[in-house]
Amino acid sequence: MQGWIKLHRELLNKPIWLESTPEQKSILVTLLMMANHKEKEWEWKGQKFKAEPGQFVTSLEKIAFKSGKGVSMQNVRTAIKRFERYNFLTNKSTNKNRLITIVNWEIYQDVENEPNKQSNKQLTSNQQAVNKQLTTNKNVKNDNKKDKNNSRKQVYDDTSIYYQLAVYFFDQIKNNNPEHKQPNFQTWADDIRKIIELDKRTAEQVQYLMRWVQQDEFEMVNVLSPSKLRKRFDSLVMKVKREQPSKVTPITKHKEKQYNYGF
Repeated sequence: MQGWIKLHRELLNKPIWLESTPEQKSILVTLLMMANHKEKEWEWKGQKFKAEPGQFVTSLEKIAFKSGKGVSMQNVRTAIKRFERYNFLTNKSTNKNRLITIVNWEIYQDVENEPNKQSNKQLTSNQQAVNKQLTTNKNVKNDNKKDKNNSRKQVYDDTSIYYQLAVYFFDQIKNNNPEHKQPNFQTWADDIRKIIELDKRTAEQVQYLMRWVQQDEFEMVNVLSPSKLRKRFDSLVMKVKREQPSKVTPITKHKEKQYNYGF
């Protein structure tokens, strides 16, 4: 492969970059560099195949190798799923290979339309399209007016502490009611983020209350979501103070221990 790609500085301010791990950032740039600039045709076992600009056929193993030392196939698998949620790419897989398509590749990687060949109007139009591509998808919106100065709705992968706490709370609820309907974990994770980031609670305090409310005969039927937990947090803490705190298993893999929850 030869040539170059455009990497816009605006990417530094976008959630797809800010919320990515170092491994995911390496994978993102690698995918851009692996994509075909021009239409490519080839023949294999007598059958013709064609890839459009922005597309390429590859494998998880090949992406991991090209992404560099420290990037595993599981890192690649998680990154691709995450980038799909951001509408950055589409992914069609077979038993051996997969077809990756960078969404709207031609908008910000078109080689034939360099800035010095464009009018100022066209350049501005293209830049706006780039910004829109990097920011717009159905999972990234502004929070409600109450939290608009301090928060934004994000996409959380399964390694996020907010997402893990959402799953943990659901598991506690299911212990009491196995038929409880599965929630939208993205919405739950965002509510938990607000508790921690905006209300300045610790993850350990949140986890403690999640377990405690599902062990309390009254609260187990009244606090069935992080939003309700947030709304009643202070009153629940007052109830906890009147009772002997119990030990909670941390989400992390560390040995179970007694936390100072700060209540």
